[in-house]
Amino acid sequence: MPRTTAPPPSVLLAPGPPPFGPSTSGPSTSGPSASASAASGLVAEIEAYLAELPAPARTPAPYACPYGSVLRPWQAGHPEPRATLLDRALGRPARPVPVSAADHLRLASRYIGAHGWLQGAMWDAAGRVCLLGAQAAVLAHGYGTPATVRTARVQLMEVLHATGRPARSPDEYNDRPTTREGDVHQLLDRAAARAARLGL
Repeated sequence: MPRTTAPPPSVLLAPGPPPFGPSTSGPSTSGPSASASAASGLVAEIEAYLAELPAPARTPAPYACPYGSVLRPWQAGHPEPRATLLDRALGRPARPVPVSAADHLRLASRYIGAHGWLQGAMWDAAGRVCLLGAQAAVLAHGYGTPATVRTARVQLMEVLHATGRPARSPDEYNDRPTTREGDVHQLLDRAAARAARLGL
């Protein structure tokens, strides 16, 4: 078997022609400085192109109050009772704002939500009220008439009996140990929906 020998070092290190053609005697254009100048020229072209583009339309963000939302009063959405000139002359209170039985029940629920709920009494020193106390407060603030309250209480009784919770009165149901504030709100909401369906 013939033995091969490695070429001499002079052959391996001998300079040859450049791979892409003959070399020129002028200065070389390759190197770090040339690549840096090419990159800076490309960046300048991109910046010039972006400067010619139209500015994107800015969509204003919705305003958010840093202090939170304002609490709405329990009678929001209904006008306040206002005494007329004749009422003032005769020294009588303002005429009540007409509301339906459904609105009366909704207002009673909102009054309980605003002032708190109570069992065993109509109201207490903290302003909390029971179901009857809420109805009395809505009436005392000038919303509806005693006839409106009676119609609303009939609807409460109808809902109690229709849902399998018979009671002698809504007030008895309010004071039961098993009744919670959420139950009272649910009762008022269902009675209001029933009264609205009946046009009361």
